[in-house]
Amino acid sequence: MSGAIVVGYTATDAGADAAALGARLARSLDARLHLVIVLPSEGTRSAAVPPERAYEDVIRRQGKKWLADATAKLPQDLTRSGHVRLAESFAEGLIAAGEEFGARLIVIGAAGGAVLGRHRLGGVASALLHSSPIPVALAPSGTAKEDGYVMPRITAALGTRTGADALLDEAVALAADSASTLRLVSLVPFDVPPGLDTGAIRVATGTHADEILATAKDALPEGVTATVEQAPGDSVEDAVTHLSWLPGEIILVGSSRLAQPRRLFLGSTAAKMLHVLPVPMIVVPRTRSGAQVEGDRT
Repeated sequence: MSGAIVVGYTATDAGADAAALGARLARSLDARLHLVIVLPSEGTRSAAVPPERAYEDVIRRQGKKWLADATAKLPQDLTRSGHVRLAESFAEGLIAAGEEFGARLIVIGAAGGAVLGRHRLGGVASALLHSSPIPVALAPSGTAKEDGYVMPRITAALGTRTGADALLDEAVALAADSASTLRLVSLVPFDVPPGLDTGAIRVATGTHADEILATAKDALPEGVTATVEQAPGDSVEDAVTHLSWLPGEIILVGSSRLAQPRRLFLGSTAAKMLHVLPVPMIVVPRTRSGAQVEGDRT
């Protein structure tokens, strides 16, 4: 069994979407699935709620009921468990649970009001994407309505600036552990200094595509195949719209240069992608050690 997947669960459609994506990832990676409900700790409750012990008993019982209902709906072949955690914030509780269980990924759903099949960041996602040391997977609205896919392909969105190695390593590891194919999408046209003419951009794109394919081939373990595509279009959104996507596919992006060491921060390119992306996105910390990596790729 390969690591653990922690799902930030709520008894909502977004929680069901997160659980469905968590199940897809756990099945693909042969990982244990942990559904985690984070409830407000005693320090965050108002004066109107019952005394501490009674309050905790009430919310824990409700949380356990929600988890029992949710885990019963998960595929029976998965190794899974449910947990109630009390914390001052949902994000804080999820990160603590992720560290406790040695999570490979933390999974959350879209905020309320998201268009079907699309992403929408809410307060929890924003907090996680500013603070998590663990990669975060974002489930589009409606993921729970999809069939029980495994990952047929993993796409990694790569640019030119320093830091691409951590993202590539994570993509290769996920592809190897899930027996998925790997697609590397070049974001060079959106990652070069302004002012270059279109001919120079095309040359840079072709050169970079060759470089990342060569690097990927050197890093690939036996049994993992990789292709490289140049993202077509005049903008990030246009490029994402014109890429083809397989049912069950997932895309990986790196976090911004503004992120603290070993923490996440969604960069401007990734944020633009998120508006039009029809598949789950995994945001990967830029560094694998305590050293800060310079550059802003996605």
